[in-house]
Amino acid sequence: MGSSLARGYEQKKRGEAAEETRRRIVQATFELHCEQGVAATTMKQIAERAGVSVGSVYHHFPTYDDAIQACGAHAFSLAPSPEQDLFGGIPDRGERVRRLAQALFGFYARVRGLAYVIAEQDRMPVLKAFADQERQVRARLAGAAVGDEGGAKVVAALLDYRTYDALRDQGFDPDSAAARAAEVANAWLDQPPERKDPH
Repeated sequence: MGSSLARGYEQKKRGEAAEETRRRIVQATFELHCEQGVAATTMKQIAERAGVSVGSVYHHFPTYDDAIQACGAHAFSLAPSPEQDLFGGIPDRGERVRRLAQALFGFYARVRGLAYVIAEQDRMPVLKAFADQERQVRARLAGAAVGDEGGAKVVAALLDYRTYDALRDQGFDPDSAAARAAEVANAWLDQPPERKDPH
């Protein structure tokens, strides 16, 4: 009986140690991706940052793509993407667009490695799923905020990560950047239909 309890205790301790090692590897991967990008990060760098052997990294993540996917899941758990309940029954379209801009730009600010995901997705197919996920969420929420398909596409484009990044580059903080982008989107939406059609 005693040896059975001891074995159970040892197995539990080994499981906890393995889980802690995995957590450190994922955190190290996340930090490196935010600092230098996904393509530039190596399994050796991840091992060094996590304080484990390269073999240990490969034990938990047999391929670099596996480590990237775990890192992406970790990033989205730290900063869940906005959902439709952010509109909370707000009838005013302009306010819905402002809320959406604040939510998306806040998300971009929290997911610091998103710039690398977007920039490197064509070189690394594993990143495409994360970039597509962000695009789909943005398109769905723009549709819910605006109501019509044509307007939603324009709003989704104006609230893209690249707009956020360009405004930040010009010195706007995330909240001010969101406010300016929402103003542009609402100004376009407020135009009469004949002025929106370029043909």
